[in-house]
Amino acid sequence: MKRVILIAVLVMFAVSAVYAASVKTYQVTGPVLELKDDMIVVQKGNDKWEIARDKDTKVSGDLKVGAKVTIQYTMTAKEIESKGPAKKEPAKATKK
Repeated sequence: MKRVILIAVLVMFAVSAVYAASVKTYQVTGPVLELKDDMIVVQKGNDKWEIARDKDTKVSGDLKVGAKVTIQYTMTAKEIESKGPAKKEPAKATKK
């Protein structure tokens, strides 16, 4: 019985490791414009990037407005709505 539990735990660990490795990570660097418990706003060029964060977000160093930061993030879909297949446009007639 212990062997079965051990194998199950190892399989779950292997599956979670494969899933974690398949998620693409991105990064953005710039000065902090705004900082709240649940988000951070960073200036990148002319754009302002607002990125959500939570209690599990790892922070190194002194995080404050004006500090230059590099943020590692992933993109995750929250909802997907399919409208069905795209409509085909009728073929245009050509003159001979």
